[in-house]
Amino acid sequence: MYQCSKYNNKLNVSSNKIKELRTKNHLSLSGLSTKLALMGIDIPKPSLHKLETGKRVLKDYELYALSHIFKVPIEELLDEFITELKNEDVI
Repeated sequence: MYQCSKYNNKLNVSSNKIKELRTKNHLSLSGLSTKLALMGIDIPKPSLHKLETGKRVLKDYELYALSHIFKVPIEELLDEFITELKNEDVI
């Protein structure tokens, strides 16, 4: 099986923000899965849970769809990662 690279022991850098925004918007995992399905993106509830815990890779089109659903710029979903890079003077 293909082994993906991890960053801070997670397969995506948006996991915390996705959960935060889902909770803030009073969406269940099932509700978010339904909203994504209406956009043509199939992410079942168990896979969303894996996304939020950093145990699943987040695809670029899924990142865009989540930013659209939560009505935030993509950069907000990447905020922790961007802040970390700035703190380390990488960017």
